Amino acid sequence: MLSMLSNFIIPVENLIMFAIGFVLIYLAIKKDYEPMLLLPIGFGAILANIPLSSAIGSHGVLTILYDAGIANELFPALIFIGIGAMIDFSSLLTNPVMIFYGAAAQFGIFLTIIVASAMGFDIKEAVSIGMIGTADGPTSIYVAGRLAPKLLGPISVAAYSYMAMVPIVQTPIIKLMTTKSERRIKMVSKSKKIPKSLKILFPIIVTLISGIIAPESVSLIGMLMFGNLIRECGVLDKLSNAAQNELSNLITLFLGITIGSTMTAEAFINGRTLLILFMGLVAFIFDTVGGILFAKIMNLFRKEKINPMIGAAGISAFPMSARIVHKIGLEEDPTNFLIMHSTGANVAGQIGSVLAGSIILQILG
Repeated sequence: MLSMLSNFIIPVENLIMFAIGFVLIYLAIKKDYEPMLLLPIGFGAILANIPLSSAIGSHGVLTILYDAGIANELFPALIFIGIGAMIDFSSLLTNPVMIFYGAAAQFGIFLTIIVASAMGFDIKEAVSIGMIGTADGPTSIYVAGRLAPKLLGPISVAAYSYMAMVPIVQTPIIKLMTTKSERRIKMVSKSKKIPKSLKILFPIIVTLISGIIAPESVSLIGMLMFGNLIRECGVLDKLSNAAQNELSNLITLFLGITIGSTMTAEAFINGRTLLILFMGLVAFIFDTVGGILFAKIMNLFRKEKINPMIGAAGISAFPMSARIVHKIGLEEDPTNFLIMHSTGANVAGQIGSVLAGSIILQILG
């Protein structure tokens, strides 16, 4: 009788995790913050913290999903097929210089790695925390799963939470880092038509170059570009639509609830989790700052000035960051259309974030 009653006694730590799960579900439903991920993550956290839960453990369905989809990096790779099928690289191909803005906006990753190491995290944990700054959930999960699986829960929550809060985080930074006159800089839109052959060759060439530079990138960049090739080839429209919709939705659902299952009270409720959330925000902020500063420096040498807000779009939060830059530009001047340029930097950031993570994985072996 006493043993049965003990099953109804829920530790305070588990109750706290229930509350965290409810908060994530609230943010997903009420605030519309990345609902496709935060809702299943929140519910997965609740499932994982029910005492003696059959959802986790050697025969638990969520543990089986974790072993089948995250421990072997399958889910992040499959999501990248869907992301690739959604992306139109025309804006980048029209203005290839935007690739440098996508690279510059990875600055916060490396700064955060240094700071996290100084705060006592080992190098693999520090790298995983720094990757939150990519604003690229699948890449953050991919790297954390390889280097610091015990930190996967807080890193995933931080990565997707900050992605959802792009307008809240980036808008004040952009306005603080730029003057009114800089935000009003107009950029000429190049309406050059991109040949279909180039659109088809682009994902193949990027995969080959990235694979030679960083073989570790092939799993993610290869799937990203494969999805884009399906989109651009013109003969696989049904598969392209399936990748953008059914595949992405299903894998995102499994990914979210599986990540939530790693958020047990033992793994999540500690001072390190708060530090991870804080350092993830630092990485996100300094990625934005790095992109803007790079644009300002480039303008010192350019006759045709670039609106420095474009640098902020170099993070991998596609397409939210591009839209934020465009929106702020319109607020300053209703005739200032920056969407094409900001999208070019944004998709470049998608490639840049994967390469940054892969190069680090390559170095750490």
